[in-house]
Amino acid sequence: MTNQESLLLMAKRVGNTVRKMAGTDKSWYTPFMAAASDAVSRRIPDVDFVLDLRDARIPLSSECELLRRLSSSPSSRRIVVLNKLDLASRSLVKGWIRYFERQNFPAFSVNSHNKDNIQEFLGFLQVQVRALKKAEPERHTITMILVGIPNVGKSALANSLHQIGRISAAEKGKLKHAVVSPLPGETKAICSLKVASHPSIYILDTPGILPQQMIDLEVCAKLALTGALRNSLVGEKALAEYFLCVLNMSYEYQKWEKLSTHELPVSGKDDNVAPNTGSLKNRSSRPEAATDHTQDSVVLSVRKSLFEAVSSFRGNLQDEEEMLRLIEAEFVVLRKVFNLPTESEEDSDHKVAVKLLNLFRTGRIGHYILDSIPVNIENN
Repeated sequence: MTNQESLLLMAKRVGNTVRKMAGTDKSWYTPFMAAASDAVSRRIPDVDFVLDLRDARIPLSSECELLRRLSSSPSSRRIVVLNKLDLASRSLVKGWIRYFERQNFPAFSVNSHNKDNIQEFLGFLQVQVRALKKAEPERHTITMILVGIPNVGKSALANSLHQIGRISAAEKGKLKHAVVSPLPGETKAICSLKVASHPSIYILDTPGILPQQMIDLEVCAKLALTGALRNSLVGEKALAEYFLCVLNMSYEYQKWEKLSTHELPVSGKDDNVAPNTGSLKNRSSRPEAATDHTQDSVVLSVRKSLFEAVSSFRGNLQDEEEMLRLIEAEFVVLRKVFNLPTESEEDSDHKVAVKLLNLFRTGRIGHYILDSIPVNIENN
């Protein structure tokens, strides 16, 4: 069994659980999502550009099925945007940008929380607009619509573009804000935000959309792991086990080898690990709570413990039972790292899973891309 096959087995286990929820009161496809899907479908023919927003960690799995169904629209008006660049492997993202460009889609990778990156993205969009105006000079107002799955960062990106665009244009007036939340499904209506002048460019922020049914179990699992689906559809422990399987099969943990031979900083020290990077930076310190898993000293301990657990394991990771044995051992060491009080194993494992998922989803324990570029395209 190959590494990919081992990952697929774990993904199918998670995906099966997600799919069983379809049609129940826990289903992701609510009447609101059905109405939102219809509203977005009706708006797309009236806009100038569709910003196909995807999660950079899952560039294929996070494609909005609604856009696949509407693929008859000109590809030159559809721009693929890989958001959450700060959480993905930057070297692999470049390959994905080339992949989409070969599919005749302009593509750009972005971190919605980085002002310089947003400025670059706004410039990229204005280049697309100038090309359109050259062909159709009578256009004075350009409208773009953000379309994507839940929790892919549409509202955060819209807000950042609005803020940077207004500053660049030296426009006065109160800034508008789209609702931003780490939970999927918080955007409830289509919201228009101005992002540039001369010509005026407006961005339409929209609710996240998922299909009523999802056939591909691996896609279900990846959507759940990255937070596009509610944790309650699967359970935090199953998602954390899937993440650990991804980690154990990757090379990401090998980057933490030096931590195994160096003394880690204790709580309250100034030398802390910068979020999302792994580099050491001197930052102003604050008191660290022993149970706060987001503190830098705890994150370093998590990395060190996971590196030691994986690198010392002598079993066959391509065997499902052996993989589960390693994952169980990793849960044991993480209970100690997170300084969890003595209680039932089930409660402890749940708390470990919640903390681990948070660290993964905020980029504190590595940068990953879970999808693979299709081989027939990559080799062309």
